[in-house]
Amino acid sequence: MNKSVLTNLIATTVLALGWGLHDDLIMMIGLFALSGALTNWLAVHMLFEKVPGLVGSGVIPARFEEFKTAIKTLMMEQFFTQENIDRFVSGGATKTHMQLGPVIEKVDFSPSFDKLVEVIMNSSFGGMLGMLGGVDALTPLKEPFMVGMKESIVEISEKDSFNQLLQEEIDQPEVMADIRAKVAEIIDARLEELTPQLVKEMVQQMIKQHLGWLVVWGGVFGGLIGLLSAMVVL
Repeated sequence: MNKSVLTNLIATTVLALGWGLHDDLIMMIGLFALSGALTNWLAVHMLFEKVPGLVGSGVIPARFEEFKTAIKTLMMEQFFTQENIDRFVSGGATKTHMQLGPVIEKVDFSPSFDKLVEVIMNSSFGGMLGMLGGVDALTPLKEPFMVGMKESIVEISEKDSFNQLLQEEIDQPEVMADIRAKVAEIIDARLEELTPQLVKEMVQQMIKQHLGWLVVWGGVFGGLIGLLSAMVVL
């Protein structure tokens, strides 16, 4: 059972027991325990829900835009700082070669072949090729050309000199700044997908379980205050 509901139920039971037995001490304990538990439950509830007439209620949905801004600030100032990006990129590139092979394998080199054919056809060889079938005469070379291009580029990308040049380009201040700007754009795009309801549910899921203990301790301390009050009064 929910901790808040259980605490309020126990406090109500103690209050009812004191009322039924006409025992002022038990009734005061139950009354103060119920008062403490209910007020704390209302405080937790007001974090997430707007209660008519209660100023400040529904603070999390109401501060939705500030919540998104705080997330972006946290990400950019704590995780994606210029220094952290530089350290990550530099460390990853200097310790091991960048494995570009899988990326190159997915690249479509058809436009490169088409451009090569265009250059050949516009050259002095174009007329000669025209007598041999023109562009169609070069079509059988397309697949071997693309395979050869991929193999050559992969081979180049695995050389130390290439990685050194790539690292030098990445280390340029304007490149680092551009990476950080792109990260900021990605974060903004993802935050735009958030809605006030989604933010409320997300925060509820994270902290409401722990906030339930406020209700429990509100009931406990309320009951103790009720006991002390009854001992003083009675």
